[in-house]
Amino acid sequence: MTQSTAMIINGKEIADTLLTDIASSVKTLNRAPALAVILVGHDPASEVYVGNKIKACARVGITSIEHKLPDNASADDVTSLITRLNNDSAIDGILLQLPLPKHLNGDALVQTISPAKDVDGLNILNAGKLMAGDKTGFVPCTPQGALRLIKTVEQNLSGLNAVVIGRSLLFGKPMAQLLLAENCTVTMAHSRTRDLPALCRTADIVVAAVGQPEMVRGDWIKQGAIVIDVGINRITTPDGKQKLVGDVATIEASANARAITPVPGGVGPMTIACLMANTLVAYQQSGQ
Repeated sequence: MTQSTAMIINGKEIADTLLTDIASSVKTLNRAPALAVILVGHDPASEVYVGNKIKACARVGITSIEHKLPDNASADDVTSLITRLNNDSAIDGILLQLPLPKHLNGDALVQTISPAKDVDGLNILNAGKLMAGDKTGFVPCTPQGALRLIKTVEQNLSGLNAVVIGRSLLFGKPMAQLLLAENCTVTMAHSRTRDLPALCRTADIVVAAVGQPEMVRGDWIKQGAIVIDVGINRITTPDGKQKLVGDVATIEASANARAITPVPGGVGPMTIACLMANTLVAYQQSGQ
């Protein structure tokens, strides 16, 4: 049996602290910030995620307005709703829950959200601000949360080698930019990276976001590295039960890592807490 030496980074506990701070700030405002959430169709996982976001809003005092559209909603239907919300001064943040039904282009629809209300940080203006180091833009919630978790272990990341596995606009690319801004030396790895295990062994920080259950093995991890596991994969165990696992083989990796996030209970709670933080900032930047 592999002996675990890693500190488990408790994302739920850290998220709870952030949510408490946000709730205190919200109490001082002239009105409650408002987040509009758009859910198209009946994807069970999306419905759970939206439910969790609405619960978090209630906890911190943010008003949540849910807009449900049918599976067969057209691009015009979604665009029309987003335009109306963009023009509504009582709405501070707009979130379009992804993925959308297959006939809709999620990337294109996200771009119709006003950059000032784009609390998911996916509008190209906000992506460009992150690239340029302009702190007035919104940073996507999951990489923002991942960085907060890393910094609970090591505050000064300057000069550290970081490997980000995954190059999506939603996570990998913004994660790399955030680590660069912390003066890390960042390598972005992906499906065509040669000898990924050897590359990971050079990293002081490994961030895995590939959607492959337990792909990152224990012997990929350098002694003393910080490991952030962004994956959430549902697998069937040998006894036929369902189990959630990440992209990292946690027990193996814990033998070498200095600190590691669990799945569930790591990055997930931080994503929702950072969405609340972005919504508060959207209200503050609106000048109301």
